[in-house]
Amino acid sequence: INTVFLAVTGSHVQSLNNRGTIRVADEQMEITPEDLEEVKKIARDVPIPKENGYIHSIIQHYYVDGQEKVLNPLGMVGQKLEADYHIIHGVKTRIQNTIKCVREVPLVVEDIVFSPVAAAQVVLNREAKNEGALLIDIGGGTSDYICFVDGAVVASGCVTVGGDHITNDIALVLKIPLARAEKLKVSHGNASLRNVESREIEIEGEAGKTVDQELLNQIMNARASEMLGVIAEPLRKQGLLDKLGKGIFLTGGSSLMKGIGDLTEDIFGVPVQKSGSATMSGPTALFENPQYATPVGLIRYAQLLDEQKPRSGPLSKLGERFEKIFGRKG
Repeated sequence: INTVFLAVTGSHVQSLNNRGTIRVADEQMEITPEDLEEVKKIARDVPIPKENGYIHSIIQHYYVDGQEKVLNPLGMVGQKLEADYHIIHGVKTRIQNTIKCVREVPLVVEDIVFSPVAAAQVVLNREAKNEGALLIDIGGGTSDYICFVDGAVVASGCVTVGGDHITNDIALVLKIPLARAEKLKVSHGNASLRNVESREIEIEGEAGKTVDQELLNQIMNARASEMLGVIAEPLRKQGLLDKLGKGIFLTGGSSLMKGIGDLTEDIFGVPVQKSGSATMSGPTALFENPQYATPVGLIRYAQLLDEQKPRSGPLSKLGERFEKIFGRKG
C-alpha cells in the first residue's frame, strides 16, 4: 500500500449551502464543462474563516433558465446556469498536520474525506438518499452526521461528544476506573429510559460495590441526549426532520450502545433504521459491524473516483480488488 484516502473529523469541520449563478455566453448558448467549473467556483466564493480550507464542494442541484433540479446540464441550451452546492471546510493546519503524520509512515495521501461522507457511501443506498435520510456516525470522541434530501447533501457536521464521554461520566459519578466504567456501559447500560427497571448491578472488580440500573441509565441518557440534541436542533430549525422519508441510520462503534436507537427516535421524532452495508454484497459479514463504516466507505469512495479515471494505476487496482472481495449491488 502506497496511497491512502484519509478521513477527517472534528469540531473545526463546518458546512454551508450556497448557490452560484452565471450567464451563458450568447455566442455559444450550449452549456460547457467550463461553465460547470465557473458556476462551482462562484458557489464557493462565500466567506469562510481565513484559517479554513475546502474539504468538499458537493453539487446539490443545477438549474437552467429556471428549470429546477437538472441532473446534468452539460450540452443543454440556456442563458442562465445556477448550481446549489454543499460546501464542507475545516481548519487547514489541523488537516495539514494529519497529512504530515501519514506521510511520515511513509504513505501518499491521495485525498481527504469528511468521515460521514465516506460512511454514507456504504450505509445509504440511492433510494435512501432520494427519499431523505440522516446518517449519524457515533464514535468514541466525536459524532458526525450527514443529511440527504432529494438525493442531495443538505447538511453535515460534527459534535465533539461520543461514547468515550459517556464512559467518562459513568467513571466520575460512580468513582470507578475508566476500564470498569466501559465494561459496565457495554454489559449493562442503556441510553434510553424506556421501561427502565430498578435493580442492583454488581460492579466487577469493585469488591461488592453495586449501582442501581436506573442510575446507570440516567447517567448514559443525559450525555447521549445532549449529543443527539445538538445534532437535532439545527436540522429541526431548517425543517429537514420532516423530509427524512427513510429515517435515521446510526453507525460507528458507539451506535452499538443499548437503547441508543430508542433515544434517537424520542429526540428526533423520526424512525431509526438498522444500518448495514447498503451498496456491497458478498462475504462482508466482518464489515457489517458499524465501527467499520468509515474505513469501508473510504475504499468505496476511492473506487468511485477510480471509475471516473482511465483504468490504470494504483487506484484502479484497488477498485478491482475491492470488487473481488465485496462485490457490488446494482
